[in-house]
Amino acid sequence: MSVLLDASARVLVQGMTGEQGAFHAQRMRAAGTQVVAGVTPGRAGVRVPGLEDVPVVNTVADAVRVHGANTAAIFVPAPFAADAILEDVSAGIRLIVCITEGVPALDMVRVLPRVRRSAARLVGPNCPGVISPAQRAKVGIMPWEIHRPGPVGVVSRSGTLTYEVVQHLSDLGLGQSTAVGIGGDPIVGTSFVDVLELFEGDPETQAVALLGEIGGDAEEQAAAFVRSRVTKPVVAFVAGKTAPPERRMGHAGAIISGGAGGAAGKIAALRAAGVVVAETPAEAARLIAARLG
Repeated sequence: MSVLLDASARVLVQGMTGEQGAFHAQRMRAAGTQVVAGVTPGRAGVRVPGLEDVPVVNTVADAVRVHGANTAAIFVPAPFAADAILEDVSAGIRLIVCITEGVPALDMVRVLPRVRRSAARLVGPNCPGVISPAQRAKVGIMPWEIHRPGPVGVVSRSGTLTYEVVQHLSDLGLGQSTAVGIGGDPIVGTSFVDVLELFEGDPETQAVALLGEIGGDAEEQAAAFVRSRVTKPVVAFVAGKTAPPERRMGHAGAIISGGAGGAAGKIAALRAAGVVVAETPAEAARLIAARLG
């Protein structure tokens, strides 16, 4: 089984006429995902090299009405990402995956209440996407080749850390039910808690890898949720133990400020909730393998 994304996904790619949108739309199709349309205002009818059979339309509403799209992948420049999300919400898209990074925080403050009042689920922005290997479904930029179908749910704030742990899991013969990159910005549409709740309700997810980093309190919130609601084994890794205070490390949300958001506090909260915390990504995979026998 899977969470968030399955074989029924019919994906539109906002920004498919751009270099990144076109490249990753081809990679999504190669994984088996149904990419049914590209959306670029004013460029309806354009043929994208390598995707000549995928129609480009002017609006998300056209992609939904004519081509049955129900899932969106956003590859538009940051100044236009908020409007792209709102267009998806208005058109009734059920899953919105915003890959774009650098979306202004004030834009997300404006957009997120609209998303939450709708039936849509937003993953990101500044995220690598979602993959459900057994469903042959991928939305985003994660490398399909390293994923395998299996019982481990993966949720992460970091794209490259996700890939590393997935590779270690696959090398150990442990596939993934779904891998979700929630994004590293301070304001994102889907949290650790949201994904943990989905994994807890998925009968085929037997264990969870939670991959955190410094900044914010997402890991502390996840720890509280695990303590009260999660019955499955959770293994965590928290990046950034040596990061200096007041300096942004990679993601916009990865900053220790005023003594808050440090790796030590997150690790302590997770361990207090019964989560096993690994010292390295490779150890995280080994610990999950040990718990699944």
